[in-house]
Amino acid sequence: MMIAMALSCNPKMMIADEPTTALDVTIQAQILDLMNKLKEDFGASILLITHDLGVIADMAQSVAVMYTGKIVEYADVVELFTLPKHPYTQALMESIPKMDEPVPEDMMLRTIPGIVPSLHDLPTGCSFQERCSQALDLCGKKDPPLIEIGPGHLVRCWHYGQR
Repeated sequence: MMIAMALSCNPKMMIADEPTTALDVTIQAQILDLMNKLKEDFGASILLITHDLGVIADMAQSVAVMYTGKIVEYADVVELFTLPKHPYTQALMESIPKMDEPVPEDMMLRTIPGIVPSLHDLPTGCSFQERCSQALDLCGKKDPPLIEIGPGHLVRCWHYGQR
């Protein structure tokens, strides 16, 4: 019903915020197929907001990864999944279970250590610094700018560009 209401105005862009949350896999696939068909039929773009990396890999052309309300990396979906540059994006990709590789008995799924800081009390500098295995002294002093490190690939990290 919500999709039908959204399409009644013939939009050029549809915003879908967690459209498949709490749906079983079959219904999730049907919704994603419907969204793709509607995108083609209406010539519209879809801004998809989700935590589901599988949905992103299947649906997106380009991806913006956010941490504490800021874009930390933006790239083509294939490049982002194969060559992530920001330490947070790298940690996200490492946390995806690999179905084609056996998991050693003594290994758990990889997690990102620490906790997300409160949005009301963000640290000075990069908000990922306390959880980052690659943090520099500068990370605790200044928030890095979002810089282009390749065609269409943007990263907010002091490891790239000027320091």
